Amino acid sequence: MVTTIQITEDLQVELSKRKLFSKETYEEVIWNLIEDNMELSEEAKKDIEEAREEIRQGKAVTLEEAKKRLGI
Repeated sequence: MVTTIQITEDLQVELSKRKLFSKETYEEVIWNLIEDNMELSEEAKKDIEEAREEIRQGKAVTLEEAKKRLGI
């Protein structure tokens, strides 16, 4: 079901600023905002902790080092 909502010009300007690309719809912008405010899943939390542990163990490299290794 499609619905129309009314928003102020100020809100439209703010939503426009948050577009990642020019053809992104306001619905996509709103969904991205909602997603940003949702709690992380348990799987995401686990992945983040694993990544932090890899960093602590020195398994991470800087962007500059990665470029150097790849010859970029």
